[in-house]
Amino acid sequence: MKHASLKMLAGAAFALMLASTPALASDNSSSSDQKAAPLYPNATRKEPKLDLTDAKEQKTLNEGIDAVAANDKDKATQLLQPLVDNSKSKYVQAMALQGLARIHATSNDLPGGIDLLKRSIDNGVLPNDAYFQLQYELATFYLLNQQYQPSIDTVEKWRAEGKKETPESYALEGEAYYRMQKYPESIAAIKKAQSMTDKPDPRWNQLLMLDYNDSGQKDQATALAKQQVNAAPTDSTAFHNSLSLLIQSQKYAEALQLMEQGKANGMITTENDYVTMAKLYTNSAQDASDPAVDSGKAVQVLQDGMSKGVVKPTADNYVLLGDANMVGGDTDAATAAYKKAIPLATNGEPALKAGVALLTQNEYSAAKPLIQQAISKGVQHKGRAYMDLAQANVGLKDKAAAAEAMLEAKKDPETAAQASAWLQKAGVGN
Repeated sequence: MKHASLKMLAGAAFALMLASTPALASDNSSSSDQKAAPLYPNATRKEPKLDLTDAKEQKTLNEGIDAVAANDKDKATQLLQPLVDNSKSKYVQAMALQGLARIHATSNDLPGGIDLLKRSIDNGVLPNDAYFQLQYELATFYLLNQQYQPSIDTVEKWRAEGKKETPESYALEGEAYYRMQKYPESIAAIKKAQSMTDKPDPRWNQLLMLDYNDSGQKDQATALAKQQVNAAPTDSTAFHNSLSLLIQSQKYAEALQLMEQGKANGMITTENDYVTMAKLYTNSAQDASDPAVDSGKAVQVLQDGMSKGVVKPTADNYVLLGDANMVGGDTDAATAAYKKAIPLATNGEPALKAGVALLTQNEYSAAKPLIQQAISKGVQHKGRAYMDLAQANVGLKDKAAAAEAMLEAKKDPETAAQASAWLQKAGVGN
């Protein structure tokens, strides 16, 4: 069976970067909030003196920042760009640059955003709260732009100069290390983030799972995934992450047990859920002393999904339904499912499966045209298909047609030896 991927898991971890991006710094230079306790009271940087004196510019700056927050890019640019170009206040220029940097970043121009943010920081007149907020935001922009080492360097500088540590900053660093495939460093950073709060972000665990999985510590990843599911049995993300890891680790029995638990909790809702569960049941049936039990469950799951309109009537899904029935020994139902797949398929595989199913029941005359159709439409193992065709012809007592099919099978390296032995025994081609 095909393994589920961790694509969803990786996407969830990557969202950590967005979650750790601070809100846009606001201009509170004249508000009553300016006397609030500083966010960086122990910073090594000396607080500069502001040079904002023009009330009109201050009003325009505030309006521009509000436009950025409202994602009104055109208005924000119209208000802030003139301040960058013409204001004599370095503070106003710096704040306007930060606003424009956010506009560029949200417009998929991260390099432009990084350049503007660096100009804002290098301006030198920002108060400490704004200065360090922008420095942290720059680390986030670097991460989003796949500049992982600059991101780490910047967040470490932010901690050193601002004399501040937050769990989010370590999570950001852990994300950067993960992207650099420095898994031990990433694991240490994420664990540090988790240790700093009694309410760690669930996505940090997801990143930790990726670290363990990608560094070959699959048992650790699986244990962590199970822990998440047990803690939140109705959390769809935790459920699917755990399922992906179990399947990737080829722990199919545990994956099936998890899916049964998930079904009881209403977690089986998508086509992929139904199909994955059916595949797991079919896989289990193949190794069982009584395959009919789990194959029957696979059929039931697929039929349930189809009756709800969740599982679509595609060639792949009908083939899976046929396979489940075939493993369970219900050849008639398997053949019927394969036949439904034939007109929907782009190749001859379903027709071949239907033909082979009929061969097992010695229905040679019904099997032969299906196998011929399969070969004509294209199959992955052409030599085997010709051997199946030869078997049908033997059953129909057409030795010449059987020999002709075996001669075709002899051309395929995969079946050349078997076909040659048959032909020699039959006295053909000597």
